[in-house]
This record gives sequence, C-alpha cells and structure tokens, in this order.
Amino acid sequence: MNIRSTASALIGAALQSAQPDEAVRRALDAHPLRGDVYLVAIGKAVWQMARAAVGGLPVKDGVVITKYGHAAGDLPGVRIFEAAHPVPDANSYRATQAAINLVASLRAEDTVLFLVSGGGSALFEKPLVPDEEMADITRQLLACGADIQEINTLRKRLSAVKGGKFGELCKPARVFSIVLSDIIGDPLDMIASGPAYPDSSTTADALAIIQKYQLKLSDQAMQLMQTALPASLDNVETVVTGSVRQLCRAASEQCERLGIESRFLTASLSCEAREAGRFLAAIAKDHADTDHPIAYILGGETVVHLTGHGKGGRNQELALAAAEGIAGLSNVAVFSVGSDGTDGPTDAAGGYVDGATKAALDAQGVSIADVLADNDAYHALKRTDGLIFTGPTGTNVNDLSVLLIDQH
Repeated sequence: MNIRSTASALIGAALQSAQPDEAVRRALDAHPLRGDVYLVAIGKAVWQMARAAVGGLPVKDGVVITKYGHAAGDLPGVRIFEAAHPVPDANSYRATQAAINLVASLRAEDTVLFLVSGGGSALFEKPLVPDEEMADITRQLLACGADIQEINTLRKRLSAVKGGKFGELCKPARVFSIVLSDIIGDPLDMIASGPAYPDSSTTADALAIIQKYQLKLSDQAMQLMQTALPASLDNVETVVTGSVRQLCRAASEQCERLGIESRFLTASLSCEAREAGRFLAAIAKDHADTDHPIAYILGGETVVHLTGHGKGGRNQELALAAAEGIAGLSNVAVFSVGSDGTDGPTDAAGGYVDGATKAALDAQGVSIADVLADNDAYHALKRTDGLIFTGPTGTNVNDLSVLLIDQH
C-alpha cells in the first residue's frame, strides 16, 4: 500500500460525501416553502448550498455571504459578498447590513430561506461595539485557546444578528433554516452563533469565559454581556443537513473498499491539537506491528493555544506533533484536514507526516519542538512535502484526522 496515495483517497472520499448540494435539495423537497422566498446564506460552504437552492426555487431576492475565494461564480437572483474569516472586516459588516435590509419589510406570508454553514460567525456580523474592539476581542479569543462554543457565547452578545436576533429581525416572515454543522454535537444555538435559534447560554457563562481567559473588554462590551437574548423564536424552523459523523463514516467506508480495517474512535475530538497528534502517535507505537492495514479515524475540532508568531493551523499542528512519536515507523502516517479546505489563516487544508518526517526535518536543522513552540507548522511541513491542499471544498463540517498503519 502506498500510504500517501491512500491518505489522499480517504480525504477525497470523505470530502465528497460531505457536499451539501443534495442535502439541501432533500430538505427543500420535504419542506415546501410558502409565499415569496428570500434567500440569506452565511458561511464558508454556502455558495454551493445557495446554488442548490436557487436551482430549485423561485428566489425573489437574496444575499450570500462567504469567505474570500469561496464563491465559484454568480448565482441567478442573488447578490454574493465575500468577506474575511476568522476576523470580520468591513465587507462582513457591509454584507450583513444588506441581509438586514433584505428582511426588514417582509410580510407574514413571506419566507426567508436561511442557509448556514461554519464560518458564519465572522462572516455575518453587525457589531454592537466599535469595529476595532470587535476585531480585538475576536483575536483575543483565537489566541487564548478558547473553543468554538466559548467564542460564540461571547460573540452573540456583541452582535445585532447573533443569538437569535436575526430570527427576530425577520418577523413577521417565516424562516426556514438549513444548517451544515461544524460544531461537535450540532448545537444549533452555537453554529455561526445561532442567528436564528434561541440562545441556551447564560450571562454567567459569558462572564466565566471572560474570567477564565482574562480577556480585556470595554465597559460597553461588559454591559452587553448582561443583556438577555431571545429565549424562543416561533417563526423559525431548522433542519441539520450534515455533520462530522458523516465525514468520518465516509472515510470508514472508503477504508472498507480499499481493504483497510477502520476503527472509528470519536467524532468529538476537542483537545489541544498537539496533544491529539501525540495521542495518535502513542497508538501507532503499540499497533505498528499489525499483520493487516488499519485506519484509526477521528473527527472534531481541536484548538491551538498560540505561543509563537509562526504560520499554521490546528490540523497542521496536530500532524506535526505526531511526527516525533512515529519517527522510524516506515508503515505509519498521520494526517488531518479541515473539511472546508482551509486550515487556519493558510492556503493549506491540513498536514501529513509519516515515519520519515522527523529525520527529514532533522537533516535540515529543524526542531519539531521549536516549530510547535512558534506555531509554525506550515513552514516545517512545507519542507517535507507534508502540506495538504484541496482548495475550497464547498463544505464545512469540522476536521478529519486519521492514523493509517500498513501491514508490517
């Protein structure tokens, strides 16, 4: 077995399974929409979702907001905006205002088709604090190692559209929301910070997060932490179309087709990225003498605690952290990818290492420990041809991490 080509086959099959087009069509077939239909779509995967929607519905007007480089062309009857992720920019705010204007004067007989995927928190934003402070708080949260649910608990209180507030703005129109989940457990109030879903977090939760990470917020922002969010929305119906479990299942099915035993470990991986990589390396040490190929499959979303100023993402850091533990194991590889095709603020989807990676870096005078301390996995993996590139994939359902062991 060629481990690298097998890794590519597993990644390709998993990403193909998570494409949202057919899921959107099924949801619309099962839920006929009434009145005039207006489309609002937010997230890194929504261009493809929106394409499926406008192909089957007479959409009267629409706004699609996605990440730079993720729109693959014009769509009939809708305006497409590209904006920054993971920190909102002026285009995020301009596009969000266009969506607010779109729903401002709708009637009770109208329907808002609201398509949501991961990345919506940054892309769909109208801050209740100055833009500069919103960007600063977002950077603080990303740097301190807060997980996505903690980040969104604060974001929704600082926003005019999150935490159910956009659902309120759509009234009296009905809202039918189709969600592609990028958060473990599919908590609808947390995906994209729940713009059209009642909030389950509390003021106490928000204050505890601020204390936990010693975040610096203005008096205005602290006051917003005390504001109650919508507890119910009787004009909204929501369905979830995809999740990381589907991603893992597709990887397992591809393993079966290739004659590889698959062992699904979890779809709830949420620890430090480097610790996940070291854990997979520890498994490899005990099972490298297998008499048949095995793949250990995990899904979820790890976190990175920034300690340096390098370039990388959580998937690249996870893979590189495994390299030391699997050094010298010629039949072992660890790889991890973001399902949306972007890992952190880089052009790579993730990273790949095998038993030869550490020796290759050692020969170039590169210390894995030093690279991880500087959060610079991108440049280290580039030296070993360990970066994985997919380009924008059209989906976004967390990350896929795999430990692949060929027969000894």
